[in-house]
Parts: sequence; structure tokens; C-alpha cells
Amino acid sequence: MDYIASGKGDTTENCDPNTLSNGTTKTVIENKHNADSEKVPVEAPAEKAACTSESTEDSVVCEIPEQVEFTVVFNKVKHDITFAYDATILELKAHLERICGVPQSAQKLIIKGMARDTMTLRKAGVIKGGKVMLVGSKMDDILAVKSAPKEIAEEKSNSQSNKEPLCVQKNHRKVLDKGIPPDVMPGIKGVKEPLPPIPLSGMLNKHGGKVRLTFKPEQDQLWVGTKERTEKLAMTSIKSITSEPIKDHEEYHIMGLQLGTTEASRYWVYWVPAQYVEAIKDAVLGVWQFF
Repeated sequence: MDYIASGKGDTTENCDPNTLSNGTTKTVIENKHNADSEKVPVEAPAEKAACTSESTEDSVVCEIPEQVEFTVVFNKVKHDITFAYDATILELKAHLERICGVPQSAQKLIIKGMARDTMTLRKAGVIKGGKVMLVGSKMDDILAVKSAPKEIAEEKSNSQSNKEPLCVQKNHRKVLDKGIPPDVMPGIKGVKEPLPPIPLSGMLNKHGGKVRLTFKPEQDQLWVGTKERTEKLAMTSIKSITSEPIKDHEEYHIMGLQLGTTEASRYWVYWVPAQYVEAIKDAVLGVWQFF
């Protein structure tokens, strides 16, 4: 609609109703008001709470694995250990290698018997304040055995070239001819068994005297006992072990413990039950059987 100004001038009565006295239209004012209302300041979001035990449901919960404190004894030295209760024995061995210097593959852990690598500490029987026995040789000792004097290797080579069995050699025959000792433990041919919890007894030494073998893994020792005395041998002092079935009595072996560098330094044991031969070698030499 067109509006015509009167002679009285542009008054409120004769002007466009959408026009204010200063000439600005209401539409312009309203648009400006709406634009200003859209510029309401927006507050920045609050920082997310740190990860704590009192965090909200959306926060990450930080859990610490259950720990167990115990003592590891190696060569009469005690080490206080704190370790994850559900970690494996293999993981514990890796930790002990850094502490005790015994290669992981050369370690044996005695808890309630021999602990297997795949077991957890909890399943193996580790308890708070308990003791774990570590048996093994440090790398320096292993290398010393590996680099033993040449005469050992030469002697071994000579003995291999000599096809005559031990049981027919004169120095062994004088013991074997006495026959199977009446109180020796029963032997089983073609079977491998772990060492029994009692000493191996009833066997004979080169003098024909009774001898028994007692294994002390917690002390890393082999006790060789006779009627007269008991020799406590460090397992690391035994360089190698030779064994051979006795002819016509293959359920028993002749066994030689190499204590020095010559044939004369071998300690011979006769009528060793065949089923325990491999277990004896493993208990004394472990995985480091170089000869």
C-alpha cells in the first residue's frame, strides 16, 4: 500500500507503521536483535578427569596385577623378590637371569618339586614369605666347562675309538664279577624315570664297597656316600658323565663321573639302575651337556 505524506509532515499518524521516527524500519531492528542473540558465548567443555580409582563409568580403570613377595635362594645367597602372582615360571626365570647371572635355559626352580616353565607362580605353589630354590650355573662356569682342557676331548675320542665295552675291561670286571649286589635297587631296561625322592643305594664303587648317591638340588650338590665317609660334590665340578649298559644285565649301567681331566679322575659307580641314568645326567649337568 502506498502512503502519501500530508501537509503536516511525516508524523506518526501518516507514516509507514513499520518505520520508526529515526527512519529505521522495525524489520532491520528485529534482524539485528536476532543476529546479536545468536552470538551468545559458548563455554569450553571441562577437561576430562584423570584416571583414578574414583573416575566415572566412562573413565579407564588402572589395575595393578596381584603381587607376591618371596625369597629366592641361590648358592646360599638370598634374594627378596616381588613378582606378579599370575606371571609364568618362564617370566620369573628371565627376571632371575638379570639378578643371579644364571642363563634362563640353565635354571631349575624348586618350589614343590620341579616347577614347569608354563606354570604360573600361583599354580606352582609360591606363597607369600616362601622360599624358591634356584639351581643352575652362571655363564662363566658354563664357559669354563665348555673350554675344558683338550685332554678330556682327546680321551673321549680315544675311548670312542676303542670298541671294547667297559664291562669287559679288566679294571671293571673285578667288580662286576662279584655279581648283582643283593640290596641294589631294581633296574628296568628301556625305561626312563625321574629320580626317586630317596637316595640311590646298594651300588658299588671301584673298590667293591657299597655306595649311595644323594641329590641335593637346593644346595647344587651330589653326595657320594660310602661306609667310611660322604663326599659332597658341587654339581659344577662334575665335567661329564659316562655310562654304558652291563652286558647280560642291561637293566643296570656302569657310570663314570668325570671329576678332573684324566681317566684316573673318574669316579666309577657300578650297578646303576638303567631307568635313572638319564635323570642323573639331567640333574647334574642340566641342559649344558657338552661332552
